[in-house]
Amino acid sequence: MSRPVAVLLLVIATAIWGLAFVAQKSAMDHLGPLSFSGIRFLLGGIALLPFALAELRRKQVRLGDFTPRRWGMIGLLGAVFLIGSVLQQYGLAQTSVTNSGFLTALYVLFVPLIAFIAIRAMPHPIIYIGAPLALVGIFYLNGGHLSALNFGDLLVIVSAVFWGAHVFLIGQLSRATALPVTLSAMTFIGTGIICLGFGLPIEAPALESFGAIWVQIAYTGLLSTALAFTLQAIAQQHVPAANAAIVLSAESLFAALGGALVLGERLSPVGYAGAALIFAAIILVEAVPAIASRRRGAPAAT
Repeated sequence: MSRPVAVLLLVIATAIWGLAFVAQKSAMDHLGPLSFSGIRFLLGGIALLPFALAELRRKQVRLGDFTPRRWGMIGLLGAVFLIGSVLQQYGLAQTSVTNSGFLTALYVLFVPLIAFIAIRAMPHPIIYIGAPLALVGIFYLNGGHLSALNFGDLLVIVSAVFWGAHVFLIGQLSRATALPVTLSAMTFIGTGIICLGFGLPIEAPALESFGAIWVQIAYTGLLSTALAFTLQAIAQQHVPAANAAIVLSAESLFAALGGALVLGERLSPVGYAGAALIFAAIILVEAVPAIASRRRGAPAAT
């Protein structure tokens, strides 16, 4: 697959995810975060299962051949995906789609830091400008008052750390195994089972609640989960994690667009300034190292 095609797949995934924030938000009127996440991811995983089995047959790979270290990495991938998803969903129940989209995009700032911790890839010095800029952006996004930063916003910010780990790990594992669909299916099914296992007894959702939001479940399960995350896993075999992160950060713009068109959400002028600062920080952190690497004739950092 060529690099431009891989980037196009990431753009498609980003658009799907950004608009999914609207579906995730409206679903909270009928289901709790765990129940909704569980049914969404289980549906996505089951939809991918036939394709995952076909991938294993085509590449003549048996899961039993994986080393304990490889299984440990897959387990870590599933864990960070589970925690990031649940934190984001709980946060989205308490904050706006627009805020959630921009705050989730902060994971771009965490990818180079996670890469440094995991593989000692030294972060570019621009991170020392981008990180404070993003913090100022968060302050303005919430109206320029610390008191306006609610608990939901904080949950989404913490979830961004785990999404950063997910971007890093899915890139590493997709290239190492060449099994992007299988990795996605395993992650979704495991996350769905765990979320439903806790959500059904804790939240005790009524059966009709699932039927009331079948459109949201179908969109987030089949498109946002099964399709978009798999497109990400496929594309990141050909695009380094840091470069992929800058493309995926456009998710925040699609979330803001969906929140405005469907839910009528609007930011104050100060809020728009904060959103612009966050996006500028994301662009700086990813674009500056990539440009510098090209000028040196070296590959972009992963």
